[in-house]
Amino acid sequence: MPPRGWRLWWTAARPRTLTLAATPVLAGSALAWSEGAPLHLMPALAALCGALLIQVGTNLHNDAADFESGNDGEERVGPTRVTAAGWAHPRAVRMAALSAFALAVALGGYLVAVGGWPILAIGIASLLAGWAYSGGPRPVSHTPFGEVLVWLFFGLVAVAGSHYLQSGGLAASALVTGSALGLLAAAVLLVNNTRDRVGDLAAGRRTLAAVLGPERARRAYALMVLLPFMAPFPLAFGEPLRPGALLALLALLRGLVLIRAFGRAEGAALNEVLASTARLCFVFGLLLAVGVLL
Repeated sequence: MPPRGWRLWWTAARPRTLTLAATPVLAGSALAWSEGAPLHLMPALAALCGALLIQVGTNLHNDAADFESGNDGEERVGPTRVTAAGWAHPRAVRMAALSAFALAVALGGYLVAVGGWPILAIGIASLLAGWAYSGGPRPVSHTPFGEVLVWLFFGLVAVAGSHYLQSGGLAASALVTGSALGLLAAAVLLVNNTRDRVGDLAAGRRTLAAVLGPERARRAYALMVLLPFMAPFPLAFGEPLRPGALLALLALLRGLVLIRAFGRAEGAALNEVLASTARLCFVFGLLLAVGVLL
C-alpha cells in the first residue's frame, strides 16, 4: 500500500540524505565556537533549517525531474521515487520543492541581515546549485561533475558559511573540515551513481560512476572515504590546540568496513552501502564537532 499524507512527503524528502545537509552546519558552528567565537544560537538554527530545506527542495525537484525526463525507468534499483511510482503528480512534487526553496529563502533573509552580503552570495549560489543539479538543459546530475558540486556545497560552502555566521570571518580550519565532509558526501553520491550506472548509461547520463566504470569507481570511493581522516590532525595540533578532534578517528574502522563492502556489493545491495556512507559522514562530523569543543 502506497504511503499517504505526511508519510508520502517524508518518503519523497529522502530523509536518509538530510544528515548530509545538517552535519556541515554543526561542524562549522562548532569550529567557530572552539576558536573563541560567541554562541549565536538563532543564526545557527536558521542555517541548519535552511540547509535542510534546500536539501529537501533539491530531492523533490530531482524526483519530479528524473521522472519527466524518463530517467527513472523500470530498471531502477534504488529506493522508490514517489513520482515514478505514481504516488504523487509531478506538478505537486514540483510545487512542494518550490515551497521548500521559498522557506529557505525566507530564512536566508534573516541570515543575510545577520551575516551580510557573503551570506547572500552563499544563499543564492546554494539555491542555484540545488536547481542546476536536476534542472536546466544540462543537469549536473547527468554529468561527471555531480560529486564536485556535492563536495563544494555539502562541504566547503556549508562549513565555511556556518563558521562565518558565528565568527564573522573565515579560518583554515573551516576549509579543512569542509573538504573532509564534502568528500564523504561525494562518496554517498558515488555509491548512488554506481548502483544506477546501467540505467544511467541507457538514459544517456554520463555520471562519474558511468565514466569511471566499476573498478575505478571503487578506488575513487576509497579515496573519498580515507582522505577525510587526515583532517583531524591539523585541527588537533594547529592553533588553537584541539586534541579532541582526534575523536573523529573512531569512525575510521567503519570507513574501512564500507570500502570493503562497496567493493563487493552490486545492484540493490548498494542501497545499504549508500545509507551507511551517509551515516559515516554524520558520525565523523559529529565526533569532530564534539571533539573540537572538548
